[in-house]
Amino acid sequence: MKIAMIGTGYVGLVSGVCFSDFGHDVICVDKNPDKIEMLRAGKVPIYEPGLDMLMIKNVEAGRLSFTEDLKAAVDGADAVFIAVGTPTRRGDGHADLTYVMAAAEEIAHALTGYAVVVTKSTVPVGTNRQVKEAIARANPAADFDVASNPEFLREGAAIDDFMRPDRIVVGVQNERAAEVMSEIYRPLYLRDFPILTTDLESAEMIKYAANAFLATKITFINEIAALCERTGADVKLVSQGMGLDGRIGNKFLHAGPGYGGSCFPKDTRALARIGQDYGLPMQITETVIKVNEETRRRMVDKVVDMLDGRIAGKTIAVLGVTFKPNTDDMREAPSLTVIPALIGAGAKVRAVDPQGHREAAELLPGVQWHDDAYKAAQKADAVVILTEWNEFRALDLKRLARRMNFPALADLRNIYSARDARRAGFQRYVSVGRSDVIDDSNADVDAAE
Repeated sequence: MKIAMIGTGYVGLVSGVCFSDFGHDVICVDKNPDKIEMLRAGKVPIYEPGLDMLMIKNVEAGRLSFTEDLKAAVDGADAVFIAVGTPTRRGDGHADLTYVMAAAEEIAHALTGYAVVVTKSTVPVGTNRQVKEAIARANPAADFDVASNPEFLREGAAIDDFMRPDRIVVGVQNERAAEVMSEIYRPLYLRDFPILTTDLESAEMIKYAANAFLATKITFINEIAALCERTGADVKLVSQGMGLDGRIGNKFLHAGPGYGGSCFPKDTRALARIGQDYGLPMQITETVIKVNEETRRRMVDKVVDMLDGRIAGKTIAVLGVTFKPNTDDMREAPSLTVIPALIGAGAKVRAVDPQGHREAAELLPGVQWHDDAYKAAQKADAVVILTEWNEFRALDLKRLARRMNFPALADLRNIYSARDARRAGFQRYVSVGRSDVIDDSNADVDAAE
């Protein structure tokens, strides 16, 4: 089948590349000429493990191409996917549909035969009907149907998620559109991956409900973590005990500095706003948003308290700034709250991140960047682990501590333990949701214990 993918952001590029690997002919469209030139040169503008090689493979096979010309891409397409951004609209929390509706109007004028116009972007309930109305209004003669096909891709594992999904959700209005979507996903259907066909509104709601629920699990365990610190319980053991219950599961039950990224913050705000618009406040979701913000501020307090409230003039090394490992995505990353707060209190911040440096440098002015954790820790007064990249999971803690002016470690991802830190010579250690704390600043600590 011929597919036009409008938008080469994270969702559009990953989806386009993977569809081409299914054997479809895919043309990816973007208005940014620099991005198109980069893609044609075989360079991927985002960091996603394995995406570059898969893209090159399908370009060389003649199944994947890139263009600025939307009209040419849509001409003769069996399906046209809208995969443009839907950022939070300033002032009211709604998803901004400006790019979606602009794409719909351009598609309307480019259609030359029957096609299914598929919304891949995350959009509020009712958006696909608006897209249908916009296309029909712009081109009354257009022969088309609309479909909703929300994405469920995890950054850092997107290719595997696309090729081996938990489910594919397709919202349609008639059998004709359903048949086109079934043919597009035929390679997955033949391998028995579940395809759930619904109405438009249900497909739109599934995306928001799923993300809001996952954000709730993260926020719940972070709130339990705060209580564990007061009561002496260990949140890692609590999480394990909860996760062994098949009704709960162990995913998204890891305490830390709160959720971030491109989906959870935006989608929880949008769902809360949808509820308000329909006169049915989403009280749980609204509380999740509030608690997540409080969790980030609590991480700042942990670092400040670890240094006895005196951080002005102190040097702090931050390991990891992206919202999660295996991505360069800085959207809504906890570091965007923690680092400015530390700098604002007078600290000098050094940072290390395997992929986030380029984007983060613009978002975090005043940070000194390093490419090595040990260099960043040289003469530092504290090290803060904010993102659990693999290279931070296997640090030589003795080497780290010996380089520091004062060996203090704020492990905000619970990678290590107080025992690990004490044996390495750290005099201060704090984590999240555990009574696993060291305060030996006045003791004679033997680093070789």
